[in-house]
Amino acid sequence: MSDLADVLDDVRRGMIPAHIYNDRDVFELEKKRLFSRAWMFVGHESEIPAPGDYVVRRVLEDSFIVARDEKGEVHAHFNMCLHRGMQVCRAEMGNASHFRCPYHGWSYRNDGRLVGLPFHQDAYGGEAGFRRKGQTLLPAPNLDTYNGLIFVSMDPQAPALRDYLGDFAFYLDYYTKQSPSGIELRGPQRWRVKANWKIGAENFAGDMYHTPQTHTSVVEIGLFREPKAEKRKDGCTYWAGNGGGTTYKLPAGTLQERLRYVGYPDEMIQRMQTSWSQEQLRVIGDDGFMISAASLFPNISLVHNWPKVADTDDVLPFISIRQWQPVSQDETEVLSWFAVDAEAPEEFKELSYKAYLMCFGSTGMFEQDDVENWVSLTNTAAGSMARRLLLNSRMGLLDDGTEVTPPLTPEQFAGPGTAHVGYGEFNQRELLNRWADHLATPLATASTVAVGQGGGPCDARTGTTKGAEA
Repeated sequence: MSDLADVLDDVRRGMIPAHIYNDRDVFELEKKRLFSRAWMFVGHESEIPAPGDYVVRRVLEDSFIVARDEKGEVHAHFNMCLHRGMQVCRAEMGNASHFRCPYHGWSYRNDGRLVGLPFHQDAYGGEAGFRRKGQTLLPAPNLDTYNGLIFVSMDPQAPALRDYLGDFAFYLDYYTKQSPSGIELRGPQRWRVKANWKIGAENFAGDMYHTPQTHTSVVEIGLFREPKAEKRKDGCTYWAGNGGGTTYKLPAGTLQERLRYVGYPDEMIQRMQTSWSQEQLRVIGDDGFMISAASLFPNISLVHNWPKVADTDDVLPFISIRQWQPVSQDETEVLSWFAVDAEAPEEFKELSYKAYLMCFGSTGMFEQDDVENWVSLTNTAAGSMARRLLLNSRMGLLDDGTEVTPPLTPEQFAGPGTAHVGYGEFNQRELLNRWADHLATPLATASTVAVGQGGGPCDARTGTTKGAEA
């Protein structure tokens, strides 16, 4: 990697060193300073609705059992036995009151507590040799939820999740709170692409510029009512808090007419009117903007679109949540969930799922278009010439930093943050600025835990602190 300070300075002025999309040293620094600090999405409460339900999810190399215990509380525990480090749970999802390590038979309740240790007296002399009481699987240092979305942070000193989301929570509600019951998820579908994780996150955050070129064929075959892909420039991009996204401009009409235009039935519209704030309703009903794709830093993206699902002019909206899970500097595992209002009619749920699969499933038309670009970009970024090139990510700015188009006023756009109509790379710059801030800031090494000693519970926030920085 070139000198870090120079790389980050270039990023902050909108000139992107091309090699950051395929650089091993950059990726190692991301693991140490970004993914060990940010809030990471690991699932949704609808995936573990009953006591004993669990899913196993990764934060890079770290595997976590995300489980609902017998009292209904949600936990995320590091999937490693306290004895010799074997994975405690080998299945990706299921229901269990206990997890039993297959190596030596240590067993744990679904709240993480160690309850079974074979030959405890014979092997250890009982509590005098190994203090079993109070021991648990290592919990994620921080766990919190928002509208049923489950997040963990590896940093014990991380800000509260709601503070981390900031004003982006305003927009997250459109995807995750269309009724008092919230959403339910189906999936995830999972696949790997030979592309750097940042590319997808940037694309979903605000790249309306690629649509007329990359996705021309999707429009030409009549998948959408709008006759031209250039229609995207009439919408706006917004950035608020730790995330941002894109919108479409809707035809003139009332709130109800505009929601019907994107395919929502009246019964769902009625619930939206009681679930969203007046400002959230105003963005659609008065300002005429409908949310589309978005990204929450660092690596979760959301999609809302409304294609045709039959040989008619009728459209069906769908929502998708996806995570760009880094594997290496040049490979990403995509986890893609279908999301839908839990109170939606069953027929709507099925047709919406069909729309999702057609567009953004593993073989979706949009998906194939996008991945072709991202793989090519990643491959090209690995070469020596890429280290000589600064990519221009200053769309929407003049040389002196003046914005080509001024931001929308509060009278034009009721949502928080900053919004611009037309093409621009405001959101990509915001996302990469946060990336640069994380990489520039060392993180203190986490505390260690001595298992079976001291008599206290196994706690990720206690132990012998090592003061080194990473």
